[in-house]
Amino acid sequence: MSIPETPLVLDHPAMMMAWSRARRREGRTVGFVPTMGNLHAGHVSLLKRAAADNDVAVASVYVNPKQFGPGEDFAAYPRTFDSDVAACAAAGVAVVFAPRDETMYPHGFATSVDVAGLGEGLCGASRPGHFRGVATVVARLHGLVLPTRAYYGEKDYQQLRIITRLSADLGLGIEIVGMPIVREADGLAMSSRNQYLDPEERAAATCLYRALLAAQRLADKGKRPAMALEDAAAAVIESDPPAEIDYVSLVDPDTLVPMSALDEPGRLCLAVRFPHARLIDNALLLPGGIIEGAHGE
Repeated sequence: MSIPETPLVLDHPAMMMAWSRARRREGRTVGFVPTMGNLHAGHVSLLKRAAADNDVAVASVYVNPKQFGPGEDFAAYPRTFDSDVAACAAAGVAVVFAPRDETMYPHGFATSVDVAGLGEGLCGASRPGHFRGVATVVARLHGLVLPTRAYYGEKDYQQLRIITRLSADLGLGIEIVGMPIVREADGLAMSSRNQYLDPEERAAATCLYRALLAAQRLADKGKRPAMALEDAAAAVIESDPPAEIDYVSLVDPDTLVPMSALDEPGRLCLAVRFPHARLIDNALLLPGGIIEGAHGE
């Protein structure tokens, strides 16, 4: 099937499901990248991979109100639909699904999805209800798009683990593909929220990546207690006001349970607050090794 120069834009769930069912009946594979729009190079890497791996690729552009808590940036979240569609076209996406709130969550919608355990620590502790909103919209989107494979970035590592567990537990038959973090030249993980930062905050924001590197350097020297590695990362962040630590935690990469020592590979996860944005980052730390995917290439 040839890919149109301009993606087909669908705004109703029934239209999306009908299109996907037709492709699946034809024996086509469907790759899916769910987004909230305001696409950057990290998103584009997912879109290109979905298009390369599958016969057709679908992207959703939907700012999901259920994953924003009180006082968070739902109203202010950047909405750049025309440029998002152009980015999807350049990446080889066939369909952009852009539903409205009233069709995604029609009158009487009463279902929510919780993934126990994985969503309770890290960002789940800081943002109560966030991962319920994420899991609910992902389950809904996967049911409408009917993908063969769905692609998620490792920057939102907790989200990736939750969605992988959700898909396995519900037997959805969807391959969940995690993709490496894409970084700016100075190491800052790409995020739609980076644009909220003022110049002072943007300069300080590199502390997240530098914190990950500091922890791994300590591990390379044989230091394995989780507290020592977390303290090394925290010291870097604390030296760069106006950055304020939300959490610094070394966790098991599969269960997200805090580790006491880096005796096996561990995922060091960070959340840092700035006056205008909250940023997250993470890396797989290896005992006596290097950070996997440190440069996001």
